[in-house]
Amino acid sequence: MACSTVSLESVFKDFCAFGSSKDGTAVMDNAKFAKLFRDLKLLDKRLTATDVDITFSKVKPKTERKINFDQFLEALKFLAEKKYPGDANGVQKLSEKITAGKGPQARGVTKTVDSPIIDRMTDTSKYTGAHKQRFDESGKGKGLEGRDSVSKGPGMIAGSASGLTSYVHGYKHEGTYEKKVAGK
Repeated sequence: MACSTVSLESVFKDFCAFGSSKDGTAVMDNAKFAKLFRDLKLLDKRLTATDVDITFSKVKPKTERKINFDQFLEALKFLAEKKYPGDANGVQKLSEKITAGKGPQARGVTKTVDSPIIDRMTDTSKYTGAHKQRFDESGKGKGLEGRDSVSKGPGMIAGSASGLTSYVHGYKHEGTYEKKVAGK
């Protein structure tokens, strides 16, 4: 049983880490707990998603939102009674099914589409008007040289005939921040 506990713990940690970017302690929330049973195809008429949710709520402390590995093992005991009623080896069978699974799977992920619409939208030779001026003959962008107006300083935009103006028109204390910071 020690060997299956180690692999059961690794499956637990895999599902805990799925979708999270930080390496923290191995704790599992209700969504990942339910995902474990869905992905490993353990749900049936005897063991439903509702049973999984209720069991998760039973084993977690009232003030917590996640369970640790020991609480996970306790939940497996409750769920084995549901899935294998009257079977003394229910926990072992459920553990074997979990360790035999593939681990967390990404579902409903957006697939890239090779579409002629995207080709037409990104073909710079078909651009017209002001957009056409921003690319050279090879289709490479000109960068700042391809723009009509370029910002000339922090918070500044090209004004009309009067030259540069602030992006906040009529601001009384324009240009005083640098003096204030320099005084400190």
